[in-house]
Amino acid sequence: MDSLNKLWLSTGLANFELGQVIMMLVGCGLLYLAIARNFEPLLLLPMGFGAILTNIPVAGFSEVGGLLHYIYYAGIDTGIFPLIIFMGVGAMTDFGALIANPKTLLLGAAAQFGIFATLFGAIALNYVPGIEFTLKDASAIAIIGGADGPTAIFLASKLAPELLGAIAVAAYSYMALVPIIQPPIMRALTSEDERKIEMAQLRPVTKIEKIVFPLGVLLMTIFFLPSATPLVGMFCLGNLMRESGVVDRLSSTAQNELINITTIFLGLGVGSKLSAQAFLNVETLGILALGAVAFSIGTASGVLMAKVMNKLSKSPINPLIGAAGVSAVPMAARVANKVGLEANPHNFLLMHAMGPNVAGVLGSAVAAGILLALVGG
Repeated sequence: MDSLNKLWLSTGLANFELGQVIMMLVGCGLLYLAIARNFEPLLLLPMGFGAILTNIPVAGFSEVGGLLHYIYYAGIDTGIFPLIIFMGVGAMTDFGALIANPKTLLLGAAAQFGIFATLFGAIALNYVPGIEFTLKDASAIAIIGGADGPTAIFLASKLAPELLGAIAVAAYSYMALVPIIQPPIMRALTSEDERKIEMAQLRPVTKIEKIVFPLGVLLMTIFFLPSATPLVGMFCLGNLMRESGVVDRLSSTAQNELINITTIFLGLGVGSKLSAQAFLNVETLGILALGAVAFSIGTASGVLMAKVMNKLSKSPINPLIGAAGVSAVPMAARVANKVGLEANPHNFLLMHAMGPNVAGVLGSAVAAGILLALVGG
């Protein structure tokens, strides 16, 4: 009888708690979004599966000695996985549009306003019963507004590791929802005539310019914001491998095998933080709400900055490209192009929108560096 009782107690059925069941359903929801809806599948699929694994009773996936425990502490707690992914993203990024039209750097910077506005929103949520965010927590939550998953994970792992799961889910969920969230904001803030504006063709960019650019960006970061150099430095390394043309094998590896392997482990590591104890609380709802606010403010501030630039610039600037200042590359640029084509079938904004889009990647990394320098100590 004792043997049967021990056997029963070793089964999942005897040990399941309601919270674990709920979080496994959340994991299944992430799998649905990845597979059926094609929302950020490269990360949501391993993240959803990681959420299922970490909530299996008795298995101990996320406990000391478990696979997910070592994946998290080897790659996310140390910050290595987000940095490797940044190198891969750099190797896939073409700065040509930004170099050809440097003014769009302002749009990438303006779109980061949502990050700092949300910082105060997170602090204000402390008035809600059951929510108690420290300044470090608020800073980690605010970075969601940059729509940059690796940056959000990197900053959360440094400032608020206990909130990592909710922050990562929010960041990648809103990145996946860019085609749904952004167009209404863009249309509300622009007139029909503004959306029809056609921009002049970009000038050709030389190879030397593309090689010098990442080195210049890194040098500026070293001088003025050393705390951002882990992210910016790896991004610039990947881009230099791409543009130099002498290490095609390394560039190809960074763009493909290395970033793919790291993405698998990153998703599983983040999923390990989606346990019932860490996720099922009122603070998670606050994070999800603040993420939506941050993303919306970032989109709106980019569009408004582009409207101002259009008024002041000699050459016309379509305000829609300002929405691409959030760093969801290249999805935000594609959305700007799509909304522009709806207003004017001859209006091709994709390359113009790529300028603020890649500027947004640098902007979110710089914003993370600023927050890390201010509150990281």
